[in-house]
Amino acid sequence: MTIGDRHPDSPPLQPIPHKTLIDCHVHLAALPIDDNGCYISPKMLKSPLFRFLLWKHGLNPDRPREANAKYLTDLLAELRESQTVRKAVLLAMDGVYDEQGRRNVGQTDFLISNDYVLETARAHPDQTLAGVSINPQRRDAVDEVHRCAEAGAALVKVLPNAQQFNPADRRYTHFYRALAERRLPLLSHVGYEFSLIGKDQSVGDPDRLRLPLDEGVTVIAAHACSYGLMVYERFLPTFLRFIDTYPNFYADISALTLPNRLRMLLLLRRYPGIHQRLLFGTDYPLSVFHLAAWGRVAFGLLRRIIRTKNRFDRQAAVCRGLGIGFRSFGDVIGRSDL
Repeated sequence: MTIGDRHPDSPPLQPIPHKTLIDCHVHLAALPIDDNGCYISPKMLKSPLFRFLLWKHGLNPDRPREANAKYLTDLLAELRESQTVRKAVLLAMDGVYDEQGRRNVGQTDFLISNDYVLETARAHPDQTLAGVSINPQRRDAVDEVHRCAEAGAALVKVLPNAQQFNPADRRYTHFYRALAERRLPLLSHVGYEFSLIGKDQSVGDPDRLRLPLDEGVTVIAAHACSYGLMVYERFLPTFLRFIDTYPNFYADISALTLPNRLRMLLLLRRYPGIHQRLLFGTDYPLSVFHLAAWGRVAFGLLRRIIRTKNRFDRQAAVCRGLGIGFRSFGDVIGRSDL
């Protein structure tokens, strides 16, 4: 594959067939109740971003069971209304673990349990898949890989910045080998982390994903390897090198319309040769902005994008309108049951 540094002058991309996409990056948010195994720290609950999301989605933190039900109901309704997306991978969020592999509640700000995600996906199989989260620092990490695989998990999501582990640590080799054995893709956050509290931002460097790639894991780098600091995309050379080196390396396009990742979205237009390695994702419930389309797409298309309120459809329309191709998660993981 030739990776050409050019602006694509090819004809517009073909329309996406009706409801064919699987969104590989959708967050299943939940407030803790007695039977869901979730957790949110008081500090996180009071954070401006979390309070804004509660307000935007009309969720009452004083009525957590109703809030959780409303969040899921709204998510499923938006999925049903989408013209492009038929399923979403619902993501869990594991906590922080100490050197002995025990969960460190004091350092954990947000936790969405694997069981909650697995149960939700089982309850809505026509619309959802389970994206579990396993911090490789936990002492039962390998066992949890096998347990979740048996329960039907579609991928494993990690966020090293907030979960406080280094993906390149060779102590996690057995964890990665278990993922490869089970053919479970690893979806890893890349770049700075703003939504949760990132302790060590250096572990968001995609170069630290060499170990799982070398062990044969299908790795999906979130946010197309965007650094997340607006004007400087320091990980672009690594991104292009990994595309050229590892056939098991992919990246999702989630959150790329946000202002802090907009530069990477526009840079992708120069590299049409890598679009076959891009997977559709939104980072729901975050917003999808149309700023990138202004002055770069025909006025009629821009107007349609602005009028598109469905976040799944707007993400697809903005990226395709800019000439950025992408594939569906189901196209690359070799499972016929999706």
